[in-house]
Amino acid sequence: MNGMIVVAVAAVVLAAGYLLYGRWLARTWGVDREALTPAKRMEDGKNFSPASCFTAFSHQFSSICGAGPVTGTIAAMMFGWLPVLLWVLVGGIFFGAVHDFGALYASVKNNGKSLAQLVEKYIGRTGRRLFLLFSWLFTIIVIAAFVDMVAGTFMATFDASGAVDTAASYSGGAAGTISILFTFVAIAFGWINRRFGLSGWKEFVLAVALFVAMFAVGMQFPVYLDKYGWFAVIMVYLLFAAAMPIQTLKQPRDYLTSIMMIVMIVCAVLGIFVLGAKGEATMTAPMVADFSALAESGSYVFPLLFVSVACGALSGFHSLVSTNTSSKQVEKEQDMLPVGYGAMVLESFVGVLAIVVAGIMFTAMNTSGAGGAAVGTPFKIFSTGVANGMAAFGVNGTLASVFMTMCVSALALTSVDAVARIGRLSFQEFFAKTNDAAEDAGANATGAAKVFSNTWVATVLTLALGLALAFGGYNNIWPLFGASNQLLGGMTMITLAVFCKCTGRKGFMLYVPVAFLLASTFTSLVQSIIGCVNALQTSGMAVIATSGLQLVFAILIVILGVIVAYNCLKELFTKKAGSLPDEEPEWSQMGLARYGHGQHADAPAAGTTERA
Repeated sequence: MNGMIVVAVAAVVLAAGYLLYGRWLARTWGVDREALTPAKRMEDGKNFSPASCFTAFSHQFSSICGAGPVTGTIAAMMFGWLPVLLWVLVGGIFFGAVHDFGALYASVKNNGKSLAQLVEKYIGRTGRRLFLLFSWLFTIIVIAAFVDMVAGTFMATFDASGAVDTAASYSGGAAGTISILFTFVAIAFGWINRRFGLSGWKEFVLAVALFVAMFAVGMQFPVYLDKYGWFAVIMVYLLFAAAMPIQTLKQPRDYLTSIMMIVMIVCAVLGIFVLGAKGEATMTAPMVADFSALAESGSYVFPLLFVSVACGALSGFHSLVSTNTSSKQVEKEQDMLPVGYGAMVLESFVGVLAIVVAGIMFTAMNTSGAGGAAVGTPFKIFSTGVANGMAAFGVNGTLASVFMTMCVSALALTSVDAVARIGRLSFQEFFAKTNDAAEDAGANATGAAKVFSNTWVATVLTLALGLALAFGGYNNIWPLFGASNQLLGGMTMITLAVFCKCTGRKGFMLYVPVAFLLASTFTSLVQSIIGCVNALQTSGMAVIATSGLQLVFAILIVILGVIVAYNCLKELFTKKAGSLPDEEPEWSQMGLARYGHGQHADAPAAGTTERA
């Protein structure tokens, strides 16, 4: 099969899904074009910050499009490229995009509440506390997996004498320098935009100029560190990215990163089409593998396929981005469709590109070696394949290699800074005394709760546990990440179903995804627990720091998942339809000052006391 045909067909299918199913979903649930969103009404200069449609889309896309659509799809190709492709297309349109858009929609209609706060409103306070624990444990797993991936991409290769092998390490070292520069450039980019009010083409031109400068410096001054040196650098970056106001670093970085990712997608498509025109884009990977042979080695198509391909088809992590950060940036309700549904569809397309690139590279790199074990990391397979495609239409090979190394690391790095922020917020939110989305969790706390709800303390604790788990390596963490990620997606879907029922909206499109996700994720988690127990029995203390820690996390996640899922399902069957309307608009002092009393239909009357 020519990869060019697969890409073209997939692009048409995903575009049709957005234009038909996505728009139908928005019409079915209802979008108020005149309403002021929480980003405007509750603007506070920290978390609530209105952004243009493209900026909000950039934040959502760059945050959700992490390592998943590359790592998960390529790892799952042990089952053949066709099953993976079908799950990415069907899952992306009917599962993942509905999940992401639904979470964003419910949050915007509830004054920017996080998913945990939505759980409390529609399920109960106990459910919220348990869900926050689940979310926090999950973010620690994500931090561990993605930090290990990024550090492994940047780390230098050393020869027998301990000297750096510059030829083998150059791409990673140059990309590492660019990543370090990225932090400071993003802060400067955001400040310039705010100071001079740049937008549109002016903002875009400035972004491109900064990109060129960063790449020029990075290629001249590569940084060579071992894996643990990069662990330290990444953790310092995450410490500030998770704690700083969102418009200071995260928002401008996401804008810059999205441009780079879109360029990567365009280069990948052009490369595949150029190679396809030359007859060099044949997918040599098996279309469908021998499922029975894989099952004998313990690799069952159900549930492994559906938890391995996480972000490309559905990812529970996306709901945390949609409700914790994106809902606080959406400027207009009509922007929710491109931001929520559109970003997921584009991520599914990245998953398709990963499948095609790995299929083309199969003979050269043997992407599914003996027993389905990958030879070469998914990041290496993808970056090498796209770089080869770029070389086919005239891009310098070294530049293409550095660019793709930077892109694949950015896929993970921009997600891990989002998840670090969400983990910090989840930990703080656990100590909040009310269910107000704008409450400072530590404002009314006392004693130990006041200490733990401090922004910097919560950030350090979250990152420290993630770093401890990272030493086990992403290969050991990924199965646990995939299962817990999809379980989070299932719990989100149940909460959305309850939200739809309580507010009088149709929610039937959520029922099949809920049943399927709960069945596949709990099956996978039980298999992970059995695998960890077997590893401990066989190797004992030698794997206590890896399999032992993973076993603890797996058991906790299963227990919390069962309790939360049970409470959610119970409420779904007992809640009365139309019993809880959308929340009354809430305002901040900054929102009132900016939009004024009486200027909008939902503005409070003069003299009304609003939230400080």
